[in-house]
Amino acid sequence: MDVMPLLLLIAGSAAVAALARRTPVPAPLMLVAAGLAAGFIPGVPDYTLDPHIVLPLVLPPLLHTAALESSYLDLRANWRPVALLSVGYVLFATVAVGAAAYLLIPGLPPAAALVLGAVVAPPDAVAATAIARKLGLPHRITTILQGESLVNDATAITAYKVALGAAVGVGITWGRGIEEFAIAALGGIGIGLVLMVPLHWLRRRLRASALLENTLTLLIPFVAYAAAEQVGASGVLAVVVVALYLGHRSWQVDFETRLQEAAVWNVVSFILECAVFALIGLQLPVVLRGLGEFGGVEATWYALAVFAVVVLARFVWVYPATYLPRVLSSRIRDREPDTTWAAPLIVGWAGMRGVVSLAIAFSIPATVHDGGPFPARNLVLFLTFTTVIATLVVQGLTLPPLIRALKLPARDVQAETLAEAQAQNEASGAAEARLDELLADRRNALPGPLSDRLRTVMERRRNAVWERLGAVNEETGESADETYRRLAREMIDAERRVFVRLRDSRRIDDEMLRTLLRRLDLEEAAAYREGA
Repeated sequence: MDVMPLLLLIAGSAAVAALARRTPVPAPLMLVAAGLAAGFIPGVPDYTLDPHIVLPLVLPPLLHTAALESSYLDLRANWRPVALLSVGYVLFATVAVGAAAYLLIPGLPPAAALVLGAVVAPPDAVAATAIARKLGLPHRITTILQGESLVNDATAITAYKVALGAAVGVGITWGRGIEEFAIAALGGIGIGLVLMVPLHWLRRRLRASALLENTLTLLIPFVAYAAAEQVGASGVLAVVVVALYLGHRSWQVDFETRLQEAAVWNVVSFILECAVFALIGLQLPVVLRGLGEFGGVEATWYALAVFAVVVLARFVWVYPATYLPRVLSSRIRDREPDTTWAAPLIVGWAGMRGVVSLAIAFSIPATVHDGGPFPARNLVLFLTFTTVIATLVVQGLTLPPLIRALKLPARDVQAETLAEAQAQNEASGAAEARLDELLADRRNALPGPLSDRLRTVMERRRNAVWERLGAVNEETGESADETYRRLAREMIDAERRVFVRLRDSRRIDDEMLRTLLRRLDLEEAAAYREGA
């Protein structure tokens, strides 16, 4: 791909995402719609989705970002529903869609039908995370959807390789398929476990420069993915394991590294997510041109049927997977919270497909082992594309009103704030005891105003969360904490204007200005985050 089309793709998709923030429509859906429309504008270049770019270069950083923001402890607490969805459901969907396609499409070989099933089986990591974040789903549902989206790609890619081997005539047996699946899964987890500790150790030792540490951070998902794929293991699982460990241990790295890392990954994930969803829509002209001998009406009926099977198969799996373990095991009933029929309904309807399905579909070879054409390859591409678009548009657009109609219990913000305040109070007590201990040593002697400032800052952190629970100003509608943060930003802005005026009058140089502004930026960020 030339540089100019790539720049146009990034700039255009970023503009659409910015516009989406002003509307109730989730950004992924608006990006897909914009891509669909742009694909038919004269002069817009073809953006053929290359699986050799998407799978090793786009998927790892997106998975890494999602895993960094996930909770290892929450995933461990919900490992059973996550495993049932990310492994059990993907395999079930592969077989269900494959069987339906074989029965519906005349002349489609069983192995090629299973290839289609594996391709459309995994819900998309990016779509699930982006829409769940915007909708504010209950915490446990969000954790399950995020956990599913982190692991299911590995299951689908392995199932695809097994089905593809049978379709192209390599002669893979069921036993060999199970063996490959086990090697990929256990190998990916093993590679992740081997890499996570030394990579974290290296990050902690590179204290000379936050830039150097974050350069290493940018390379980590690609290193983990490539190392696993090199030995035939799952690169997806390797990336997820490493990222979960690094996210769980992120408190051990330098504060400047954490601040830069958050900013860097926010930018990377924003650019990639925008480009990915726009690329999905832009594939329509490419897919339609390759449809070949299949007629429009005939292909449309196949597309509707596959979409219906994809949606129904998820519900057929989700409800029994939710209730049967509770019926069969008293331990599960005691350990896991009760659920209503509404929660699995949301999980079942949140199965949007995305770029991974398209990338896998585009990687289907044009020929089989004996040199003949891959059976119905163009139709498989078309059905994958229509399934992705239909799930994103139909399920993505109807998910918010469905959640509002079901009136799921909202997050208890008051209880969360109270827990945060209690945690901060306990931490501030430890900080106060440590300060008294340090000041008792003559080597740490400080002038009174400076030691008082340390205590004031500590007390401010202690009180900030409690103040969010307090009374609201009748004039402004703000809590005391919100007023404090607003006034702090006004004061910092006044200082910032003075520094710029001094630079313009040549009383300080630009290097000093940057130093002073960075100090103010950190203070403003601290003031903002205290009540965020």
